[in-house]
Formats: sequence, C-alpha cells, structure tokens
Amino acid sequence: MALNKTILIVDDSASLRQVVAITLRGAGYDVLEAGDGKDALAKLTGQRVHLIISDVNMPNMDGITFLKEVKKNPHYRFTPVVMLTTEGSEDKKRLGQEAGAKAWMVKPFQPQQMLAAVAKLVM
Repeated sequence: MALNKTILIVDDSASLRQVVAITLRGAGYDVLEAGDGKDALAKLTGQRVHLIISDVNMPNMDGITFLKEVKKNPHYRFTPVVMLTTEGSEDKKRLGQEAGAKAWMVKPFQPQQMLAAVAKLVM
C-alpha cells in the first residue's frame, strides 16, 4: 500500500480523470487533478508530486508541451511522467519520449496495467 504518494492526473475528460483517480485512490495514492496542461502547471506549486499521468491531446496546453514545461521546473524535473492517450502513433510516442515521458499507455487502459506501471515509476 502506497503511503502518501501523490499523483497528478492531467486530462480534459472529467470522466477519465475520475476513473483514473478511483483506480489510484483505491490503491492508496493521493490524487490531484487538472483539466489541461495550463491548469496542471498552476497546480504544481512546489508540493511533492511522485508521478504525473497526462493526456496528450488537450485544449489550452497539450500534454507534450506540458511535459516540456514540467521538465523546466526544478521541483519536478525528475518527476516521472506517464502519457495516457488515445494516440498510438510512433511519432507522438517519440515526441513524448524526447520530452521526457517515462511510459506511454493507450486508452482505454486496464486498471491493473496502470497500477503496475505506477508502482514501478512512483519515487
């Protein structure tokens, strides 16, 4: 059981954030939620975040741009980021990896698969 490990979920779909949050909270994680990259950056105020799960295609700021911005922030430079997206293209995956994504999961996701990935990456 994870103790006070905080995970930020960034997705413009409230229903998807809810499903991911329920999965993570059920495994004992604390969860923060943001509706897009800009919202997420505003919520990253120096508190400890152990992992970020982000969509790629979002309004205001997409996931790849958000990832690049996160990596510029000294508080979150080493925070692992998982991209959770409908995008399966190799180009997008490569862009994600170049920007610093640690893993790429395609929606719809399996809760157990997500929890296994999260458990490996949470610092």
